This record gives sequence, structure tokens and C-alpha cells, in this order.
Amino acid sequence: MNRLQHESSPYLLQHAHNPVDWYAWKPEAFERARAEQKPILVSIGYSTCHWCHVMERESFENEDVAAFMNEHFINIKVDREERPDVDAIYMEACQLLTGSGGWPLNCFLTPDAKPFYAGTYFPPRSMHNRPGWLQLLEHLANVWETKRDTAIDQAERLLTNIERNDGIFINSQALQGSNLSATSAPNAQTMFAKMRAQFDHSEGGFGGAPKFPSTMALQWLLNWHYFSGNPEALEHALFSLDKMARGGIYDQIGGGFARYATDREWLIPHFEKMLYDNALLVSVLSEAYKIVESSQQPSAKDQWATIIQQTLDYIAREMTNSEGGFYSAQDADSEGVEGKFFVWDKSEIEAILGEEAGLFCEFYGVTEAGNWEEKNILWRPYTYDTFAADHNIKVEELQKRLHSSAEKLHARRSQRIWPGLDNKILLGWNALMTSAYAAAFTALGHEDYRQAAVRNLNFLLDNFQNPPITNHRSPITDHQSQITNHRSWRHSAAQPFAFLDDYAYLIAALVDVYQITFEPRYLQLAGECTDFVFGHFQDPESNMFFFTDKDQTDILFRKKDLYDNATPSGNSTMVHNLQRLGILLDRPEWRETASEMLVAMRDTVEKYPLSFERWATAMLNEAYPIHEIAIIGENAFEKALEIQRRFLPNKVISASTAPNDTLPLLADKPGAADALVYVCRDFACQRPVSSLEEFWELVNS
Repeated sequence: MNRLQHESSPYLLQHAHNPVDWYAWKPEAFERARAEQKPILVSIGYSTCHWCHVMERESFENEDVAAFMNEHFINIKVDREERPDVDAIYMEACQLLTGSGGWPLNCFLTPDAKPFYAGTYFPPRSMHNRPGWLQLLEHLANVWETKRDTAIDQAERLLTNIERNDGIFINSQALQGSNLSATSAPNAQTMFAKMRAQFDHSEGGFGGAPKFPSTMALQWLLNWHYFSGNPEALEHALFSLDKMARGGIYDQIGGGFARYATDREWLIPHFEKMLYDNALLVSVLSEAYKIVESSQQPSAKDQWATIIQQTLDYIAREMTNSEGGFYSAQDADSEGVEGKFFVWDKSEIEAILGEEAGLFCEFYGVTEAGNWEEKNILWRPYTYDTFAADHNIKVEELQKRLHSSAEKLHARRSQRIWPGLDNKILLGWNALMTSAYAAAFTALGHEDYRQAAVRNLNFLLDNFQNPPITNHRSPITDHQSQITNHRSWRHSAAQPFAFLDDYAYLIAALVDVYQITFEPRYLQLAGECTDFVFGHFQDPESNMFFFTDKDQTDILFRKKDLYDNATPSGNSTMVHNLQRLGILLDRPEWRETASEMLVAMRDTVEKYPLSFERWATAMLNEAYPIHEIAIIGENAFEKALEIQRRFLPNKVISASTAPNDTLPLLADKPGAADALVYVCRDFACQRPVSSLEEFWELVNS
């Protein structure tokens, strides 16, 4: 057992039995490196990473390889999900050196943590134009002994380039120009054209293989359709979601989406399931559901409702702890084989289902030969409507029979050896799922979704604060403004260092839960957290936010998180937060900061909208100002939730059953037994109305 046995990260614990003398990312590793003047190997991965497992089996479990590593290097293991700040710096070094990146990430550092060489997976022996791992170790150990000055010079130049790149997308000179709203609308047309150029018109999504869900881009398309009436934007968003829902990337038996598809057709997934992907997909599916419901497309509406429900059933069943926290990920591998848990032989299905097997196999594309490595990944080549018509049965009967068969297969699959579970609980990813539950509640109205959102949010407030918020269920008090968060929690042990995205997603979740509960404490705490972010993360020169807290000192420098990658960037999420909270809490300086951030990023977002999707969505909120909706009266909550059942992307909503002066949007507005609905922009309100028909007329006028 090495030092990692004392860590809480499942990924680090996976390596606790390696003969490599691993350290965690802690001061003692760097102290030893400086004392012995040895180079550092930092190896970064995550618990569900397939090639991380492969490299561990091939190299890190090898006694001879480990002995060489222990003699010549100080070896550090990092869970990228706990320490994305560390990963960001060294991944950029890898990309600068090699032109690509990925995990496992293996980066070689000077004793003062500056990178001089990096790569991803290395096989045990040279192959496919990659050096063998031991061969590479021997070479770099020799470089350090005989050409140390060269390695140090390389490290200095790399670090200079990484630091310079941090502001490459920010146009600080643009802040001297006019406000954004006056010039945004033409840019939206340009952004749509850039996205459209990447449409896969035959299979949905963007570009070719591998295929990622691109949920933020799909959300932008839904919003752009609402504002512009562009039918192609809506068509491609719904088409892409339909293709994913029918593909192998979606677990047709157990619910939930895999991280990405390795092929263009969404058939072959990389089987790991990540919490954040499912959160973002549930959120955009909930908005898609609202659109198809209002257009009265019953089959589409039923499909989206089913996918949302099955995905959240999967989260509740397999990814939720007893206190309401959500686990991070489910592995692609079981018994050391990728996908083994999820795939089927046709003969096995026939043995389980008997006479129903024929219908099931035809509908889900199951064949004797299989569609992946002689096995079958279940997918849906047909829609329910077309398949039922071809087989002369009713859609309802088809769905009932398929559902019964799927339950039997799920029961049998549950007897297999399960994939590994990363049961650490990450603050930011949990907050994304809280927002997803809130979105699903507004779409489907299931009370258990609202309860799950509230339960998880309270779990986060109970377990991720330092010191704990003991009275977060009571009105927030001034002394709580210095509360700081942890990033990760497992078995009651919290890991330090919450990052910008953790705070940003938490603030967004607090606002989302406020808008389904109308409990002012959530909104007040969102304001407290926002003040904290300004005090601890803001860069006054650019108005952007650093990824790390100003009090964190164990990395080379503070980077800014700008790209919307698999998850939204902390900065783009903060723009949305500032837009909403600036209205809900009457903080005009926050709205001004959001506008300034968007002005600085406008040129970049216009050029690369598929890399900055949530930024692009925030720009629409500037071009098409947010509706400020206040509802006051005895049935205010019911009306508020009814409004949220329809698709209206640019809105904030506040509600109270009685006149309420504690929240700015409600202040000085009378109510009525039949609640009055106020529609305002920039705190200038139109006449209040009591009927929702009149409300929609005001919004659409």
C-alpha cells in the first residue's frame, strides 16, 4: 500500500495498491522533489477513465517499471475531477507540446512544478508511433541528468505561453465601446450560420465522430428559434435529441446517457455515465418537452417525458446516496472489459423473453452477428409510430410490451458484475443536477422532482460549507458572507478548494430552486455566494473571474475558465447568474458586469460559438432583454409554476402569496385573491393582469 490509501478519492484509492510510491498533490511531494532535486511525474486521470485503467494494469502495477519510477522521479497521482485546476495547467502544456490532449495525462515537471514534457497514454512497449512507457522514463531521466538546463528552459517557455494564452479570447479594448444590446442581434445570425455549418443533417448533432451531446449548443438553438422564429434551429435541436435518445448513447434498458458516442450515428457509446452529462441533457430535454407540448405533438411529447423520467429514475436508483447527494460517475468497464455490463447476445435475450424476443429484437436492432464486437448495443432504428404501423398494432400496446420486456432484461442485467462507481460527491456537478431536477419539475410537474432538488441543495449546504451553514433553512444573516465551499465530499470527508464553476453552478441552482419554491432564503444565499465570488475570484483588470480562489496557493498561477466544454465555464455561468440576480436582487452593478464580460467576449463567441455556447446564450439575453415577472396573491405560486410549464427562455420570476417588500421584484406591488401578474423590463412594469392569457399576450407583444 502506498500513501494514496489515506485519500478519499476513488481514483486515487484505485492506485493505492500500486508498487509506485505515489503521492497525492500535497506539499510533501514538492518538498521532497526540491530537497532531492528530482523531476516530478504528475499522472492525472479519473476513476471511470478506460485508458487510465489500461495504463495502470500495463505499467503502474509492474514492479520493474515502478522501481524505476520510484528511483528517478517523485510520482504524484491527481484526480482531475477533484483538482481541475491542476489538470487545466498541465493539459494545456500537453496540448502545446503535442497538439492534442486526453487522459491519462502524464506530465513531467521540474521540482518547482513547471512542465517540460507531457503526453497521454503510453503503452508498455513502443507501438503506433508512441514510445513505450519505460523507454520514455529512461529518456527523460537521462535528459534530467545530462541536459537539465534544456529541460528547465523548455519549462519556462511553456509556462510563459500558458500564461499568455489565458487572456487570448478577451478583448479588453471592446469595453470602451457601446453597450452590447445595441449590437447583438446581427451577431446572433452569424453565430447561427457558424453552428449550421457544423450540422450533421443525417445523424444530428455537430460534426463527425466522436459525437458529444453538445447540450448547450442545442439549448441555444431552442432559444434562437424562440426569438427569431427560425424553423431550422428548432428542427435540428429536436432532431439531434431524438437521434441521441434512440441511439446506443442512451441506455435503452436502464436509462441515462453515456458520455459520448465513438461513431457518427450515436450507436457505439463510450459506456461511462457522467453525472454532469445527464444533468445537462435532462435540462435541455425539459425545455424541448415544453416546446413540443405547446405544439401539441403527442408522440414527441411522450418520448421526451419518458426519456426525462427514465434518466432521473436512473439517477435516483443508482447515483444517489441516502442523504440526497449525487455520485459522480459510473464506469465503462466491468470485469476489466469495456461495455460488458451493457451489451447483449441475441441468444441471451431470447432465453429471457421467450416469444416476446422477436418483437423486442427487431425494435432494438438486435441481430445474431451483433453491432459491436459481436455483441448487441440496444438502439431504436424505428420510431414507435412507424414500427407499430408496420406491425399493425397500437402504439400503446407496443410500448407496453416493450416496457415489460425491458424490465425483465434490466432485472437480469442487474445480476451481472456491476461497473465501478465513483461515489465521491462533487459540489458543482451536484448543483447541475439540482438545476436539472428543477427544470424537469417545471416541465412535468412531478412533485418528487422538486423534492429531490430541494433535498440535494440542502445536502450541499449542510456538507460543503466551512463552517457549516447551521441555519440555512432560516433567513440568511450578514455574518455568513464569508462562507467558503469544499469541492468534493465522500464518506463525510470534505476535500478543500471549491472552484469558480462550483460556486457558479451552486448560485444557479439556488436561483432555480427559488423559482420552484419561492423560499427567499435560497435567493438571499445566492446573493451571498455571488458577493463571495466577487471578493475571492474576480480579476479587476478584465472583469472576468479566475478559476481558483485568491487564497489558494498550491498551483503555479491562476487561470481563467472561459471555454464551454463538457460542462459550462464558470465565467459564462456567472454571466447568467449576474443577469438574473441583478434583477431579482436589484443589483444593477451585477448586470453591468455581465454586459461588460459579454462585450469583452463578443468577437470570440461570434467566431467560435460551438466552443462558447453558454456565452452565446447569455448574449441572447442581452439582445432580447429578460422578462421580469412578479406574481402576488393567494394563488401566486400556482400561476408561477403554470407560467414555467411553457417555454420562455428569457425570464426571471418571483412570487408571493401576500405583498412582500423583502425582494425587490415584489416590492411596492399590490396583490389580489386572484394573483396579479406583473411583466416588467428594467423595473418598468406594464399593467398587472390576472389571467394567464393576458400575461402571454403581454409577453408576446
